Amino acid sequence: MEWLSQRCPLLPAAQGCPRPGRGTLLLVVILALLMYPVLRSLALQLHSAVTGSYVSGTHSIAFINCLNEQIAKDIARAIMDKKLAAYVNILPKSSALYFWKGELEESTEILLLVKTRTSKIDELSNYVRSIHPFEIPEIISLPIDQGNPLYLKWIEESVPQD
Repeated sequence: MEWLSQRCPLLPAAQGCPRPGRGTLLLVVILALLMYPVLRSLALQLHSAVTGSYVSGTHSIAFINCLNEQIAKDIARAIMDKKLAAYVNILPKSSALYFWKGELEESTEILLLVKTRTSKIDELSNYVRSIHPFEIPEIISLPIDQGNPLYLKWIEESVPQD
């Protein structure tokens, strides 16, 4: 028991060390929960680096609608010039129905499919909003779960990391 009094020198040997309170345990649990996404991400990156496998969600496809083909080409070129994407598809006209300011609207639009790193989606979205003529442009992204490993590696090599 002498080692116990050495760990807690202010307390008599008979009392021992005080146990952590509920507040301390709650703090440890909260910190563990907050750190989980960071630790998981680091573990996935380490696994990917060691095995050479693709980490699901590392890359994304963004969907951006444009009013016409010229605007679509201008936005696509601007995205590529800023190296915010590896590849942009410009899909032909499609019909669209949507509510705008309480009214049902119908139009034709051009869809851009933008392949990029998921880490670039916020920057891409902010940039497109700054140059897009729509008041509220459609910018939606989905993570890429799987794909041709060589193509996904090419995206990674084509879009610089932050």
